[in-house]
Amino acid sequence: MQYLLLIYAKESDWARHSEAETGKIFQEYMEFSRGIRKSGHYVGGNALQPVATATTVRVKDGKTLTTDGPFAETKEQLGGYFLIEAKDLDEAIAIAARIPDARSGSIEVRPIMPTPPV
Repeated sequence: MQYLLLIYAKESDWARHSEAETGKIFQEYMEFSRGIRKSGHYVGGNALQPVATATTVRVKDGKTLTTDGPFAETKEQLGGYFLIEAKDLDEAIAIAARIPDARSGSIEVRPIMPTPPV
């Protein structure tokens, strides 16, 4: 089964990291990524641009409305994701717990809804 691991962290915390701290965390992400690729769990994933670049789209009464920024004000912002293949939720949680930002932010584990055949 596929799971989306949504990585939430405070963008402002990243700005406070020294260059050395940021490099260490990126190295941890690279090691994590290599590990889940090697184990066959990796399906896809990306880091996201800062929340200031987001645009929220809504359609009301047939009109498309856009708002700069994310959907809601939150303390933590969606910073990236991994799409993984795992045998069950327990395995997906164990993989999510190894994501570096799980120590300072949170990782939402969400099962992917199977697409019905066309």
